[in-house]
Amino acid sequence: MGPHEELRHDYERECRLTAGPAAIDCEPDTGFLSARLPVPSLAFGSVATLASAVNRLLAAGGLPPQDRRLDPERIASSFAGDKAMRIDGAPVSGFAPLSGFFAASDGWVRTHANYPHHHARLLRALDLSADADPGLVSTRIGELPKQEVEDRAAEEGAIAAAVRTETEWLAGPQATAGPLVRMTAGGAGTAGERGAPPTDPHRPLAGVRVLDLTRVLAGPVAGRALALLGAQVLRIDPPHLHEIDWQHRDTGQGKRSVLLDLGSTEGAATMHDLLDTADVLLTGYRPGALDRFGLGQDRPGLIRGSVSAWGTEGPWAERRGFDSIVQAASGIALIEGDEHPGALPVQALDHGSGYLLAAGVVDALAMRTGDGIGRTVSVSLARTARWLLEAPGRTEAPSAPRLPGPSTVVTHGATTAARPPLAEYDQYPYPAHDWGADAPHWT
Repeated sequence: MGPHEELRHDYERECRLTAGPAAIDCEPDTGFLSARLPVPSLAFGSVATLASAVNRLLAAGGLPPQDRRLDPERIASSFAGDKAMRIDGAPVSGFAPLSGFFAASDGWVRTHANYPHHHARLLRALDLSADADPGLVSTRIGELPKQEVEDRAAEEGAIAAAVRTETEWLAGPQATAGPLVRMTAGGAGTAGERGAPPTDPHRPLAGVRVLDLTRVLAGPVAGRALALLGAQVLRIDPPHLHEIDWQHRDTGQGKRSVLLDLGSTEGAATMHDLLDTADVLLTGYRPGALDRFGLGQDRPGLIRGSVSAWGTEGPWAERRGFDSIVQAASGIALIEGDEHPGALPVQALDHGSGYLLAAGVVDALAMRTGDGIGRTVSVSLARTARWLLEAPGRTEAPSAPRLPGPSTVVTHGATTAARPPLAEYDQYPYPAHDWGADAPHWT
């Protein structure tokens, strides 16, 4: 895990990481991700870690590493995908009316209700009717202590977190440390096929098959990064949980989109057929949520990548969570706020975790070319948050974040989206296909 723990290195001051004889350079931050916490360090570092992993993969195949330059404007645009996105020229809404900060009787809570099922669960947790509006929700939360709101949400499977200070979070039971990217050998070290080494430095993952069972946003970002590098990525969704349109158009670039009901006999059989010839399985549901489907546990050589909100251990391991919720629980919201809790200028925990997960998967693929052994790679938003909280470079009076310019976006039809964060790539292999439009097979 050494290469990933080097994200603590001094690149946040030098904006430089080294991968063998090749260098990865980035320009000094110019205010695109300005915040009190060192968001540019996390953004540049996570993308640079992916670029370094690609060079390690090239070296494993006997190819020379590539010199790379990180463009802060391109990285910022990619991390601010929701702000860059336009559909028919109109901006998109990142959060639903019941997603946000609400004043409790003794502090603040942050809720997340972007999806219809989370919206319904939140109202049930608060004992409100299904047609309750934000005003009624605000009044109801104002009657309750913040801890009770959090506990009610957890019991109902809704999503809400008490806004904590950094000290309160770090003293709590879920603020575990451990590696930023965790990697373990799978299948009791049983070797499978080693996989072909890369032959094209621009598309080092050509021939790699990825099943992407992730949602919102870290996991899809990881799958999109693998597609950028040449992998064939199949995004698999259950037909009863529709994706938010703009999120799919953003993170679905370079992927094909398939609907499969894993609970049905036919869907399960199709999924296992796909797994038989897959190289990578990405999952983004709560730890253990997909265990009943037996997805590739006994498959030698399979690389399993997973992302969760809170990590795989601790009392919150099975809780639902999103970037905004982790920011609230971990102390980030209070650091970035004043009288009212605030937020990072972008969903930095999601995007940073996504690129770190992609880097871990690329490293696991590089190792597999030598030993044929599959590995499990995992990241969590809470662990990425801890890295950000511990990183040097805080400022008390940041300038307002600058908006990236028009050269950082690309338009295909009705959709305008951010270009990839790696400046060597002008755009993703192709725009996102319509949600669920593709057949469940490899091409």
